[in-house]
Amino acid sequence: MSDIAAPAPASRLPNSRALLRAGIIVAIALLALLPILNRLPADSAFYVSDFTVSVTGKWICYGILALAIDLAWGYAGILSLGHGAFFTLGGYCIGMHLMRLIGPRGVYGHPVLPDFMVFLGYRELPWYWLGFDHFPFALLMALLVPGLLAGIVGYLSFRSRITGVYFSIITQAMTYALMLAFFRNDMGFGGNNGFTDFKELLGVPLNTPNARAMLFYAALAALGGSLVLCRYVVGTKLGRVLVAVRDAESRVRFLGYSVTSFKLTAFVLSAVLAGLAGALYVPLVGIINPGEFSPGNSIEAVVWVAVGGRGTLVGAILGAFSVNALKTWLTSFAPDFWLFALGGLFVVVTILLPRGLIGLLQGRRK
Repeated sequence: MSDIAAPAPASRLPNSRALLRAGIIVAIALLALLPILNRLPADSAFYVSDFTVSVTGKWICYGILALAIDLAWGYAGILSLGHGAFFTLGGYCIGMHLMRLIGPRGVYGHPVLPDFMVFLGYRELPWYWLGFDHFPFALLMALLVPGLLAGIVGYLSFRSRITGVYFSIITQAMTYALMLAFFRNDMGFGGNNGFTDFKELLGVPLNTPNARAMLFYAALAALGGSLVLCRYVVGTKLGRVLVAVRDAESRVRFLGYSVTSFKLTAFVLSAVLAGLAGALYVPLVGIINPGEFSPGNSIEAVVWVAVGGRGTLVGAILGAFSVNALKTWLTSFAPDFWLFALGGLFVVVTILLPRGLIGLLQGRRK
């Protein structure tokens, strides 16, 4: 197994790491400047529009989701086509908190029912909504609910030694089933409209420059923290065993390792990170609905990782930013062409750039 995770040659390793760290620092510094440049006068040469800040905040959340997928797929070999479900569940948990802050005020100033429940004729708050008027509880649920779902699905699958395309199909069926369930009005999650028209978070009105800056920096800090956490995990014994499981699962099992436990740990941690990304995404965009469960969204997120570079972490973030930048630019004048471009991009990267954009950069450096 030592050959599977062999380090790079000593002559190139320090230089590569130094360049990578410098690039990350510069990228974070440039991103951190965006909310500041947004405060400049509109006629300034360095002015950044509200749209740019908002869409970049979305890309940061997508970067966390790409990290989550890369941890599971790039290092453990677990190709999940259902991470959009974990992302959306985390978003719904925070959306439930934001909806609890809207509507008629009851005892002690707390809202009695969200507006959509009043419209649909609900007489009392469903039991699974209890506690979501408190932000810490909602944030905890945004992490625990995706993690619990991943634990159940992963345990049943890995214990039965379901791998490869069969596991991918199971995760895709999972997210599709959740999408159909959340479209129902009687589920108590707003039906096809979902949650929107949020007013405030932690006492701060959301439609203000200060709120946008606060959410932007929170997402950026979460991205940095997630990258550090994933880098730490893949550098430990757990990470080395995961790489071995990815490359030779039967051999690792023969050596006495509990493959199920290692894969389940990686999959649950990946789902928790995806839930965190969804929790940050909802206040930034101001809406969450069952359409986010669409299996196409999960497949698109896998393409981000493939384009950036599977098994590199930083490449996953780069892929999320670059593909979504291309999507924003292309859909502005040719929206019907986007899906064809995405499919073509995946084919080109698979054939010509199997190591993604990071591999291309490393090749040039050599």
